[in-house]
Amino acid sequence: MNLILLNSNDHWIDAQRVRLSDRRAEHIRKVLRSQQGDTLRLGMLGGQRGTGRIEAIDAQAVLITVQLVDPPPARHRFDLVLALPRPKMLRRILRTVAEFGVGSLHLVQTARVDKSYWQSPLLADAKVDEALRMGLERSRDTIIPQVHRHRLFRPFIEDRLPAICQGRPCWIAHQDADVGLSAVAGQPAVVMIGPEGGFVPFELTLAEQMGAQKVHLGGRILSVDTAVTTVLAQTL
Repeated sequence: MNLILLNSNDHWIDAQRVRLSDRRAEHIRKVLRSQQGDTLRLGMLGGQRGTGRIEAIDAQAVLITVQLVDPPPARHRFDLVLALPRPKMLRRILRTVAEFGVGSLHLVQTARVDKSYWQSPLLADAKVDEALRMGLERSRDTIIPQVHRHRLFRPFIEDRLPAICQGRPCWIAHQDADVGLSAVAGQPAVVMIGPEGGFVPFELTLAEQMGAQKVHLGGRILSVDTAVTTVLAQTL
């Protein structure tokens, strides 16, 4: 946890002082080993970043005076459209998306996605929010990515994708593409990443009909979580 993430539902004594008594307080005590008078890095969820001074600390709570004056880091150039990954990958991918500062993540059903994945407890709002916040804390960010769920591929591509991509390119990752993503990564864009095994021909054709253009991620076949990191690392 490289930033203590605050929110409006915390126990605010007044406009500048907050009392923490949950896992964040435990982290301050046991991991950071902070003491009264120490300074912490803080951020307000959805708002600014800054520092806080510990006014009091004991086994029950930490009282912090907060000063937030710095803006959050810039958003990533890419938004993502991602075939819903296997549940064991999902939490890790959500953290990665938050760490890179992605604005929007669209999770979609595709032919090679098992429909049972949508029943995973990890897709519950609280679990998604928890994973995203962990990514924010690690990367010292405060702006949580927006996660959208789309259970029908064709309606998403035909009815939603054009608006999502409006004014920027839409790239779809495919091993046989002639152009690499690295060659076109300098501008804001939407990048589509398929499931293990990739998009089926119908899905590729439909996406291309709606304006998507194929790009490759290199000469190797990548797992979904590695592909996500590869895509987002293109613009660092």
